[in-house]
Amino acid sequence: MRKKVYTRRIILFLFILLLFPSLSVAKKKVEYVGRETLNFTLPSTSDRVINYAEDYYGKYHLIITFFPAAYTPI
Repeated sequence: MRKKVYTRRIILFLFILLLFPSLSVAKKKVEYVGRETLNFTLPSTSDRVINYAEDYYGKYHLIITFFPAAYTPI
């Protein structure tokens, strides 16, 4: 009898967590648009290393994108 009550409480608690996910985990949303980035270097397609601080900072706006599995045989 006692085990059934305990199981029901666990099921009820899990059901409440599923209905109200904002109560279970408090997430902090980080806004990346408009933030300044650190200086970094990346290889280019023309076999040279591009230094962001020297080549682009203060001269151009930079947009970084990521395409997962782009141009791959997946």
